[in-house]
Amino acid sequence: MTNTRLDCGATITWLGHSTFTIESPAGKILIVDPWIQGNPACPPALKNPARADVMLITHGHFDHIGDAVALGKALSPAVVGIYETCHWLESKGVQGCSAMNKGGAQTVQGIKVTMTHAIHSCGILDDGKIIYGGEAAGYVIELENGYRIYHAGDTALFSDMTIIGKLWKPDLALLPIGDHFTMDPVQAAEALRYLGVKTVIPMHFGTFPLLRGTPGALRDAAADIEGLRVIDLKPGESIR
Repeated sequence: MTNTRLDCGATITWLGHSTFTIESPAGKILIVDPWIQGNPACPPALKNPARADVMLITHGHFDHIGDAVALGKALSPAVVGIYETCHWLESKGVQGCSAMNKGGAQTVQGIKVTMTHAIHSCGILDDGKIIYGGEAAGYVIELENGYRIYHAGDTALFSDMTIIGKLWKPDLALLPIGDHFTMDPVQAAEALRYLGVKTVIPMHFGTFPLLRGTPGALRDAAADIEGLRVIDLKPGESIR
């Protein structure tokens, strides 16, 4: 557990890459982008979650959906994703899917979820072939007490992040910084300016050698943002 605290009434744990668990103020367990067993950054002690009330999927790449079928069947969470990805999950025997699309919102297990845009591809590797998985997305997750977390998913920088900041006013942003497949730290710093967010947890870096961005580089690139907190979690660490 890090010493930094957030006034959010929740516990947020980073499992490495883009995978997070969030225990909400009411005790609901959310898993975002369930890539756990094959995730080299995920600590062994966290590789077998015992419970999930909600599972959110940003897109269909293996490093975000790798354990979605197994966990969907074993833990029976409500599964939220874009329509085509949910359709694929249902074809694999996952029940409880609640498909949606960008701009839409729904309340699942008392948690309000709004699907936002992301600029990225979304192919699902299935039996050696890549099939269409819809589009990549992000989420604004509003907890029971009104605290809002923006999980950007895998994305490039896009100026409409200003709309996300204006309409949904996230309190915390989870932003990719790794470069090569997503934003780098300089672009992530600009994303923070667009969003107007003062607290960020970097993600999608360090898992593979190609993902070279670092939290320190993000701090340097965003040094002009007064009051910014860059929370540098290590895989397996939590913040309350």
